[in-house]
Amino acid sequence: MQIEQQIAEFIAQVTRHMGLGVVARVDTNDEGTRINLEGDGAEVLLAKRGEGLQALQHIVDSAFRRQIGEGKRLFVDCMDFRKGKDNELKAMAKFLAEKAKTTGAEQSIGPLNAYERRLVHLAVAEVPGATSESIGDAAVKTVTISSLAK
Repeated sequence: MQIEQQIAEFIAQVTRHMGLGVVARVDTNDEGTRINLEGDGAEVLLAKRGEGLQALQHIVDSAFRRQIGEGKRLFVDCMDFRKGKDNELKAMAKFLAEKAKTTGAEQSIGPLNAYERRLVHLAVAEVPGATSESIGDAAVKTVTISSLAK
């Protein structure tokens, strides 16, 4: 059994013990592997801005860190919630990069976790003439976006 399927089975067991009737669907692409959960009670994981989903992601990362390996990425999603939030964050980062270029003023976004900061940095890198930098300590880091031409 592949590691992705093992993780999907693990997630199914955890959510079953939570009393949820969700089904895990595994999708793999260039960005990594996304395990999307759907079904009865899935919205419980999305309460309070997805805190349950973030906790489940943390459990999976902790339990399977060695098996996943350093170069691979694995995302736990629920009803495409993270996918939508990721797209929103990328769009906001690009908007702020353009704003920084046109106004010359630095723009900040955050606090963000490591995954969210990575998304912002990658999105800003797609905007010519803009740069980004993480500032702050540990979990309260923000990303500052600025124009290259100062």
